[in-house]
Amino acid sequence: MPSNELAENAVREDNEHESAGRSADRRGFLIGGIALLACLGLVGYGILDTDERPKPRAVPTAEVLYEVTGTGTAEVSYLARSEAGTATVEKVTLPWTKSVQVPLGKAPIIAVVLDGKGGQASCTLAVGGKHVQRATAMGGFGRATCTGELPEGDG
Repeated sequence: MPSNELAENAVREDNEHESAGRSADRRGFLIGGIALLACLGLVGYGILDTDERPKPRAVPTAEVLYEVTGTGTAEVSYLARSEAGTATVEKVTLPWTKSVQVPLGKAPIIAVVLDGKGGQASCTLAVGGKHVQRATAMGGFGRATCTGELPEGDG
């Protein structure tokens, strides 16, 4: 009988060690899960909390009126606020007019290129309601450019 008791004690000790090991594994998973949830919460807070970020400064602008008269089609390139200094290019049917806001300190510009059929088209540029420049394009792929100046911005 003593050998049976030894065997039972050995089995009991093995079961206790396995139970303790499983308990430690569960605690590890639980701690890892809590840490993961805490990290996700901080990341979510950082993404969703946009009130603390500084707002971009509003850039002062001036109203610019671009106009192209004539008939047919032409490619028109012009500067506007949303392009931050790069030109917008559109293929348009004439006559064409566009009023845009241009950042102060940038030079408003409009360029017209007639299609291969030619013809005649004139571009005009007005800043704040005052006529600044007029140019005329003639013939196949004729070109005209109008530019103006705006006052410097506040830095």
